Amino acid sequence: MSVARPARSLLSRGLAPASPAPPAPRCHAPFHSSAPLAKRKPRFKSIRAEEMGLITPQKIDEFTQKHFPSYTSEELDVLRKRYTPEQMAALEAGEAAIDPRDLTIQGRLRRDSYHLPYMDDFSRILPIVDKKPRPHAPPPEKLRFMSAEEHANDLEKAIEGLIPKSVNFEGLEENDMAEALDEKVSLNVEEAKIMEGDRSTLVGYDKPSNSALAPALGKNLRGIAGLSKPTIDPEDKGLDDEGKHQDTKRRTGFGMQEIVMTFAKSKRLVDRFVTNQTRLGKVQRYWILAIAGNRNGRLGMGEAKSTELPTAMFKAKTLAIRNMQPIPRYENRTIYGNVEAKVGATIVQLQSRPPGFGLRASHRLFEMFRYVGIQDIAAKMPRSRNPMNSVKACFEALMSQKDPNAIALARGRKLVDCRKVYYGGRTE
Repeated sequence: MSVARPARSLLSRGLAPASPAPPAPRCHAPFHSSAPLAKRKPRFKSIRAEEMGLITPQKIDEFTQKHFPSYTSEELDVLRKRYTPEQMAALEAGEAAIDPRDLTIQGRLRRDSYHLPYMDDFSRILPIVDKKPRPHAPPPEKLRFMSAEEHANDLEKAIEGLIPKSVNFEGLEENDMAEALDEKVSLNVEEAKIMEGDRSTLVGYDKPSNSALAPALGKNLRGIAGLSKPTIDPEDKGLDDEGKHQDTKRRTGFGMQEIVMTFAKSKRLVDRFVTNQTRLGKVQRYWILAIAGNRNGRLGMGEAKSTELPTAMFKAKTLAIRNMQPIPRYENRTIYGNVEAKVGATIVQLQSRPPGFGLRASHRLFEMFRYVGIQDIAAKMPRSRNPMNSVKACFEALMSQKDPNAIALARGRKLVDCRKVYYGGRTE
């Protein structure tokens, strides 16, 4: 083997031009899901300067004089009466430091229906955006509120202060004292409320204090007055002024009087205290199962949960009214034959009974039969007696009755009631 061949190979490798490096892989997938900047649309529609009318110096000066006027001599005289010369000098320096043309060109004035009705007029107080002023000094920290007895004594002294000193009650009976008070003292209920609200409830502190109540909103608010429509229906005759049952009325088609009466007579059968374990801790809520019926063949069942018991009861009773279904009844007193239903491990067996038998069932099933208008029935639960499952199984059993007329029509037979035929129509 020649030694020159490996040497030439090594020399040729060193003199050969370097091969170009492979191109770096390109990442075609975007790093985030937002749209590229070139395809984004502006959030608000652009407004041209021609539409605002601020394209000439004359228009800019007119807009400035209209929206940012300077103080007149009369306004300056009023300000000099309320402020010291040093404060007036500070006000004039502040006014001179701000160019109204800059406010016109660079400032933004809201023109929507909810904008503030003033720019720098702080002499007016609007309860929508402004807080109630607190002109009085705060009370000392170590004071305490009156007890019930001290509050009663203070109110008694306040009422005694309204009685003139010229009135003498010595030797007078109760009727004469009442007549004297009616003649000498004239105090209506509104004045009594004002007197009670102005008096301090702190012990040893009779000075006025600031109220913690926020000012009430006005009735005729600019921009939204007259837009809201009341939910009160004049046909309800004042039975639902708060509008709680308007949605139920729209969904069911019942009259408001029927809904209110059914809601008042509905009953809570099962209640529980459930807990949901979350990452924020244990969230506890009430669970309510209620029924509603018109005692004439209609029965409904509703269940709801809420952190507040009254809210859960209202929701459950409202759902029970919405879910009312017609229940078949034989002679408007019992069911058709024997039925059975199973929910979970609970089995409910219902059996029809003759007139005068009564209701022989557990207390929850008893209430369901009473609300639907059944008078003679027997109910058994051979297995589990879970409260929730027993109520649901009983409702399913009542709904699963077979109509004899439908059976006769399916078989092509004629249905004859033996009791009505052979006893001359007497069913009692």
